[in-house]
Amino acid sequence: MKKWHYPFLAFLIIGTIVILSQSKPAKPEYRTAQGLVFGTRYNITYLYNEDLKEDIEHTLALVDSALSMFNPESTISAVNSSESIEVADTMFLKVYRRAMEISDWTDGAFDITVAPAVNAWGFGFKHAQDIRQATIDSLKEITGYHKIHENNGLITKDDARIMLDCSAIAKGFGSDMVAQMLRSKGISDFMVEIGGEIVLSGRNPKGNDWNIGISKPVDDSLSVNNELQTIVSITDIAMATSGNYRNFYVKDGRKYAHTIDPHTCLPVSHSLLSATVFAADCATADALATSMMVMGLDSALALCSRHPEIQAYFIYEGPDGSFSTIGSGADSPIHQQER
Repeated sequence: MKKWHYPFLAFLIIGTIVILSQSKPAKPEYRTAQGLVFGTRYNITYLYNEDLKEDIEHTLALVDSALSMFNPESTISAVNSSESIEVADTMFLKVYRRAMEISDWTDGAFDITVAPAVNAWGFGFKHAQDIRQATIDSLKEITGYHKIHENNGLITKDDARIMLDCSAIAKGFGSDMVAQMLRSKGISDFMVEIGGEIVLSGRNPKGNDWNIGISKPVDDSLSVNNELQTIVSITDIAMATSGNYRNFYVKDGRKYAHTIDPHTCLPVSHSLLSATVFAADCATADALATSMMVMGLDSALALCSRHPEIQAYFIYEGPDGSFSTIGSGADSPIHQQER
């Protein structure tokens, strides 16, 4: 063999190795993505061979364009500024119809027409008003899920002043949509969390179920207290927690919580401090957690009895002022941890 063949052969071998190494797919590994959306943070962990943050951000942008009241170009903003409008946004319609179903389940404890009352008390996108009885009477006139109607995408309101607020279901729905995107790529091991609304699937990086903490409901408007009431190890489920221990303010010595009862248009005040709901999808868990904080402990337990597919864990204030807990049934993930 001629001498000049040797360098050529070496070059050919090296080039082949480089090409093969570049074509070999990356090994799946647990990856994370964090960011801001819907006025809160998201944290996502998933097992895959590619970085999917761009896909995640695109999915969340679609949800924002459908449901964000802070986005003037969103579908919900268009509905809020119209007395009658035909909506082609299937994502918005899916959430709207699910919200109406949960309103029926909860006898109106969940109600996406509560936006004017939320704003009036200073928990929406407007500053708090000086609340008087006349204010409450006026708010009641434009609050009530029976006052808005949808037929094949045509949405009409009994009063043009009625406004929708999907914030109590949007984060859960966003978590569902990201989970759906991950599953579409064949990913089965992941945790999706948006502002505390969580979808879990498969195994965590240690090969176990996912460990999720439920916060102790200590008044913490600055979100600096990280004390946990309990930790659950679960998977293949969605969960959401609602409570009045972070979003509140004190005025003239009285605490005003962000959970507004749609029936009275007043902030709720009862012994239930925190409700964590476990369900097949996060939109349902999110909406029901809010509903149960409106309903109070006894009515929330009764709701779980009527819908055994839903499980819940409640933290409430006992007669002596201490924290007490109760799960909704023997199959509750909380009870499974305690066996």
